[in-house]
Amino acid sequence: MQTNFPMQSSSGIFLENIRKVYPARKGTGEVVALDGINLHVAEGTILGVIGRSGAGKSSLIRLINGLERPTQGSVRVNGTEITALDEPALRTARRSIGMIFQHFNLLSSRTAFENIALPLEIAGVSKGDIVKRVEPLLDMVGLVDKRDRYPAELSGGQKQRVGIARALATHPSVLLSDEATSALDPETTDQILALLKRINTELRLTILFITHEMAVVKALADRVAVLEHGRIVEEGATFDIFASPQHEVTKRFVGSVTGSQVPDWLLAQLRAEHQAGDQAVLHVSFKGADASGPVVSQISRSFDIDVNILYGQVETIAGHPFGTLIVSVPSSPDIAGKIISQLKSSGNAVEHLGYVS
Repeated sequence: MQTNFPMQSSSGIFLENIRKVYPARKGTGEVVALDGINLHVAEGTILGVIGRSGAGKSSLIRLINGLERPTQGSVRVNGTEITALDEPALRTARRSIGMIFQHFNLLSSRTAFENIALPLEIAGVSKGDIVKRVEPLLDMVGLVDKRDRYPAELSGGQKQRVGIARALATHPSVLLSDEATSALDPETTDQILALLKRINTELRLTILFITHEMAVVKALADRVAVLEHGRIVEEGATFDIFASPQHEVTKRFVGSVTGSQVPDWLLAQLRAEHQAGDQAVLHVSFKGADASGPVVSQISRSFDIDVNILYGQVETIAGHPFGTLIVSVPSSPDIAGKIISQLKSSGNAVEHLGYVS
């Protein structure tokens, strides 16, 4: 299988021709968790891997940190072939790969400071150097005042901050995140995502995170890979994926955030066939300046018609405005066709959904 990897650089994460098969258990067939995965996370960038439960996300991340070995294929992290390492070499390599977890994985008998210090102790770092490393990390994650608190005394967000600081303790070049915000409330999630974005910017860390929440992807990722049944069904820049999803799985994920899914109440009223007095229902996706511009009023003036707004939403994705709007307009083929042409002429996507009375 051919790949398009930029082989002139060994930095970042490379997965090439990856296949992961778990052997059959008694009374069951083998499980193909990943099949034909080719993926590159460029140095200093953030890739979000999204997929439903069972899509293969956890297997993917476990291959990168060497907790699993692929049945076929190659995993390289900053030029190191992870799949070729024996156990002692793998332990050393993992120091350059930080990991944060959904349920924090903190030791209840150790304070915040001691939890962060744990990987340094295992690596044989002196006590003086541990202090010099851990205290700035406590400051970075905003937990200086929680230095001597135990996990039971911390909130979920504070526990995750400890987990992030611990992941950074060994100066990793790559950070992996396994559903790191799914156990947190929305406000705390926003804070953790902002912290990860700042860490990426300040430390130039390469970050790969897996999630089933498209809102997390929207807030954090530079690029997105959509995983379904062990295969990458779509990949691209975050804005492109949100603005123009191609695969049906991606469309469902994106619609949950951008409002591009047609509301159930409207679906119940839509008809495929035109009846006398009906209005045509158009679903419009706006990019760039049009997302916040007076598009509806322009159409109304241009065609001297009333435009009824049925549903709308405007988002900022990867720093760019993106809006979705569902409107009804006169169903005359002549007028409706001209409206669709005018909207498309500005680079907007338009779908004729049907008719309502």
